[in-house]
Amino acid sequence: MPGIDECLLEAMALPGARGAALVDWSSGLALGTAGDSPVGDHETTAAETAELARAAAEYESFAPADDAPLRGDAGPPVEDLIVTTRTGYHVLRFVETSFDSSVFLHLWLDRADGNLALARHKLRALAEGLVLR
Repeated sequence: MPGIDECLLEAMALPGARGAALVDWSSGLALGTAGDSPVGDHETTAAETAELARAAAEYESFAPADDAPLRGDAGPPVEDLIVTTRTGYHVLRFVETSFDSSVFLHLWLDRADGNLALARHKLRALAEGLVLR
């Protein structure tokens, strides 16, 4: 099972990957980063993506209370988020942990070279195997 650095390196091996990070969405801090940042600063990117993740995880519009039986009340209410820009994709994949977690993987993909379906599949596998130490 990979740790943070190994997980981010595997994410960066995806076609079109420009940058990756593991972010705590409750604090907005990057726990680990690899590659580039869309704004040139990983901490700024982490804080901005954390705001988006927090909104999706906490607002009932995205995860209504009547969704709970389908999820079995396990893990984050949202699996992933995808933001499409003119030049890229931002995929945020929530990570389930054995403790009360509030972390997600953020992958920034080049739109011309990235494969969104492959990225979602790989991030799911990475999130499931990630060991937070």
